[in-house]
Amino acid sequence: MAASFSLTRVTAFWGRLNASFWFLPAVMAVFAVVLSFVLIEVDVLRDVAQNDNPGALYTFGPEGARAMLSVIASSMITVASLIFSITMLSLQLASSQFGPRTLGNFMRDRSNQIVLGTFIATFLYCLFVLRSVRGTEGSSFVPHIAVAFGVLMAAASVAVLLYFIHHIATSIRVETLLEKLAVEGCAAVDHVFPERLGDGPPADAVKQTLPDDFDAQSKQISADSDGYIQSIGGDVLMRIAVKHDLVLRIAARPGAFVTKGTSVMTAYPKARVSDKIDEDLRGAVVIGRDRTSYQDLEFAIRRIVELAQRSLSPGINDPTTALYCIDRLGQVFELLATRDIPSPMRFDHKGELRILTDVINLGEVSCRAFASVARYGMADADVVTRLCETLEMLEKSFPLSARVAIAGLREQVVREGQKMSVHAFDRKTLADLQPDSAQP
Repeated sequence: MAASFSLTRVTAFWGRLNASFWFLPAVMAVFAVVLSFVLIEVDVLRDVAQNDNPGALYTFGPEGARAMLSVIASSMITVASLIFSITMLSLQLASSQFGPRTLGNFMRDRSNQIVLGTFIATFLYCLFVLRSVRGTEGSSFVPHIAVAFGVLMAAASVAVLLYFIHHIATSIRVETLLEKLAVEGCAAVDHVFPERLGDGPPADAVKQTLPDDFDAQSKQISADSDGYIQSIGGDVLMRIAVKHDLVLRIAARPGAFVTKGTSVMTAYPKARVSDKIDEDLRGAVVIGRDRTSYQDLEFAIRRIVELAQRSLSPGINDPTTALYCIDRLGQVFELLATRDIPSPMRFDHKGELRILTDVINLGEVSCRAFASVARYGMADADVVTRLCETLEMLEKSFPLSARVAIAGLREQVVREGQKMSVHAFDRKTLADLQPDSAQP
């Protein structure tokens, strides 16, 4: 059970909670209820209803206050239901048009959460203030400040409603969605590559390798649930490895699917790995039901690729969207090309080998992404041309090892595009790309 409450998993749980659709509206609702009690208490302490002149705050009696609060509460819950219905319709549209992997972006949309929370909070606020209004014979109390604040909240809710209509119309545009996906892809690059599971080997260090008896004397650290690895606490693993003088080899990186009992890493030597250390190591690995883009760069790229593939399907037939997707893929890979791919061996501050992990192959990842788009768009000369232009741009910025792979893909795309073209003018357009692709 200790692994379930590790700092890495608690942090991941808080991130999921904060990004959920219901959490922020629930917090706003609780705050509104607390605020209603606070303002009612302020009215009681000031004895506004009996001694003060409310003036511009509120001029109605108990019946007027009840009517005003009832109208606001009923209208707020009605509009909240409408907003919920519109949101569900948008999610259905997004799932059918853009793919189910994009639903998370709409669910995490902070603006939608604030809008829904505003109407629910206003409803609950008016409901709790309404119960404090008394107008019976011999006892009369109207919380003028609380009622006036409820009117202000209603006015603010109208402004929020106008914003929501504009926002929901903007958010379902493919350009907006692609921008968000590209931003998350760039954020994944920033998360993965600036972070290091330790230091690189010192310049004067002797090349280190795993111990000869690593496989025989290491202990398997297994997954405690089924699902996808969402993140790995690199700093946590390094601290454990240094503290207990261990060497760790990560067997599954973020994005991999594991089943309960599957090995996610091995620790050497097993004689130093107690049950407590085993739990700590397991707790540094966050496993969830779906993939996330936080440390899973390939998934962040895959979502853009999937959108391009769907747009090129016969049922949708929207090659313009595919062109946008290719541009956004170029944006993410252009940023990735500026980062140094770290060594799979990570060392502590003393130069001792502590962690061995897999690293991505830039040429392989980029070629696989663009080839997945090209597979569905070879019959469209515009898609082939944009692919070649983007690949040529990346070829200039990629390191030599990846440059060879990307240049080879560009030549293949041009060649296959010419075979698939049925129009003479398309073949001429693609033929103009051939000389550039043949350059060394």
